[in-house]
Amino acid sequence: MRRFICWSIGLLAVVTCSTATHAQTDTRTYRIVDTGLPWAFSDRAQITRTLRPGDAFYGQDACYLSNPPQYRDNNDGTISDLNTGLMWVKSPALENKPTFTQAVAGAKICRVGGYDDWRLPTIKELYSLIDFKGDARTDPPVAYIDTNYFDFRFGAGDQSERTIDAQYWSATQYLGTTMNGAATVFGVNFADGRIKGYPRDRGRAGGPMRQFVRYVRGNPEYGVNRFVDNHDGTISDQATGLMWAKTDSGRGMNWQQSLAYCENLKLAGHDDWRLPNAKELQSIVDYTRAPDASDPSRRGPAIDPMFAMTDDGAWYWSSTTHLEEGRIAGEGATYVAFGMATGYMTDHRTGRKQLMNVHGAGAQRSDPKSGDASRYPRGRGPQGDVVRILNYARAVRSIDPSTIQRVAPDTARIAYKHTMQGPPGGEQGGPGAREGFDGPGDFRGPPRRGDFRGPGGFPPPPPGDFRGPPIR
Repeated sequence: MRRFICWSIGLLAVVTCSTATHAQTDTRTYRIVDTGLPWAFSDRAQITRTLRPGDAFYGQDACYLSNPPQYRDNNDGTISDLNTGLMWVKSPALENKPTFTQAVAGAKICRVGGYDDWRLPTIKELYSLIDFKGDARTDPPVAYIDTNYFDFRFGAGDQSERTIDAQYWSATQYLGTTMNGAATVFGVNFADGRIKGYPRDRGRAGGPMRQFVRYVRGNPEYGVNRFVDNHDGTISDQATGLMWAKTDSGRGMNWQQSLAYCENLKLAGHDDWRLPNAKELQSIVDYTRAPDASDPSRRGPAIDPMFAMTDDGAWYWSSTTHLEEGRIAGEGATYVAFGMATGYMTDHRTGRKQLMNVHGAGAQRSDPKSGDASRYPRGRGPQGDVVRILNYARAVRSIDPSTIQRVAPDTARIAYKHTMQGPPGGEQGGPGAREGFDGPGDFRGPPRRGDFRGPGGFPPPPPGDFRGPPIR
């Protein structure tokens, strides 16, 4: 049993909560694990005062808690996720990055734990492991995965491998192409906290593309949506237990405006709408659709057609701050591209910078929370990622309100600072970065307190307490 400070009808109350309350009655087959982000931020800095309903920036990720991560080490080389029903290989081959073909073939011969039914995870299965307390720009860097359970390494940070070269293959191939017509596979970068479509075949310096692989088994229904149109302006996903607004905000807004829009929404008799966190938002991506799919019958934004979109090329804000983004932690937040994730790259045919699809519809990247997008006329980073800032919002609520809690964000100040190489933004090209491949190659800065991952850190938190230091 754990005690959380929760908000109830605008009043502060202490309630006793159990992480196992719904264990025997929960029929969700696609339970979305919490992002793990305990801190609240404005568009400029961490918020270290108590954040209350109605305050500016209320409604962000850290104001809600649902399905906190719960893992079990089976002491046989496997880790069980007690939320998702998935079992993972604890220790991938950290000195061997296979090609995509090798990664697919390797699942068939994997015998970790004595099991013979391992598979390459889908992008939704793989993304279930992401933890948004990560930040590669600290010293030492902090991974976007719980290293108390999962073995992990960053890139060497030298000429052969950048610090953020910790991308993992998924089994999800993009239906179109990216980066000058390259066949593309989605992956998660657990060093910098993003989903991108990566060239399947050609890697850096013209060699084969190689990434890490972590195999999974169990729960074949994970990541499979079961949408029901309620014919009242809402869509329920019976797999995740989430209800979605059928329409979006109707216009692009900055992050603060998007939070307020969802918090204040009254729809279908419900007033408990919120802006979805990154993992909730990614759950409604339909990776069997793409605006540039080679199969015309699959063309369209990467979302089920029962959802209405104001703009088929839209990107949507999540409530999750991305610590990689900006010169100061808190300046940026994650979004999911349901249209093409565009950027300015050199067209190999003309030698000129061209706007093109660089990461695929279904990518998760990040934008400044506020500001003027015209300051970035050719995007940012080695792929020239387009900056919009005025993204759309789609509200979500939990069908069973008892499966989510309003909680007080952790107000303990994060004791670290960023040091930047190049322009702001987590995807910027420091030393070692090359056009067509993501990320900086140099991350420095003092370590952060309260981090439960990595050698020499604090012991892992007890089950059920995943919001960092105790809330006071």
